[in-house]
Amino acid sequence: MSTRSIKTTLTLMLCLAIIATTALAQSTNTPVLDTKGHPLERGKDYYIKPAITDSGGRATLLSRNSPCPLYVGQENSDAEEGLPVFFNPFDEADNIVRVNRDFKVAFSAATTCIQGTGWRLSERDAKSGRRLIVASGDDSYFRIVETQNEGIYNIRWCPTDVCPYCKFDCGTVGNLRENGKILLALDGNMLPVVFERA
Repeated sequence: MSTRSIKTTLTLMLCLAIIATTALAQSTNTPVLDTKGHPLERGKDYYIKPAITDSGGRATLLSRNSPCPLYVGQENSDAEEGLPVFFNPFDEADNIVRVNRDFKVAFSAATTCIQGTGWRLSERDAKSGRRLIVASGDDSYFRIVETQNEGIYNIRWCPTDVCPYCKFDCGTVGNLRENGKILLALDGNMLPVVFERA
């Protein structure tokens, strides 16, 4: 067998191994479930709510120091409605959101700002050093990870489906209280959440 044939065979074997690993990984990622036990579906509206009742309310859009841009945050209490979001999994063939798989998320709402409503990792807050999440037309990929409690999840920024070989400074979403508002930010306390169909 020639050196060229060996290289071709090894390349083919490597490609098949990558395809098989990807297929296996997809089959083992369980669906993310809403509060009624149904899988989160692509393009359907859901409310993101804290799993702990005294941790603020549903996800919403907030301004910080000026009317625009808008940041991803929480209502101050669970009595307020918040805004629904919808998910778009990275894998175009996937119609449900799966644990540990990348997706884009956007609010199902219009804004007065000239910007989209998709979530994007933004700048670090100068005071806390935590990374904020802004609403933008240039969306980032996030993922949902399970906690020890069934039906309760954490949202993370760690887009490894998008770039499996990249090294990211991954982080889990938590809340950051600022001037009477609750912003969502990475690199601090984690915010366990549940998903309720709108």
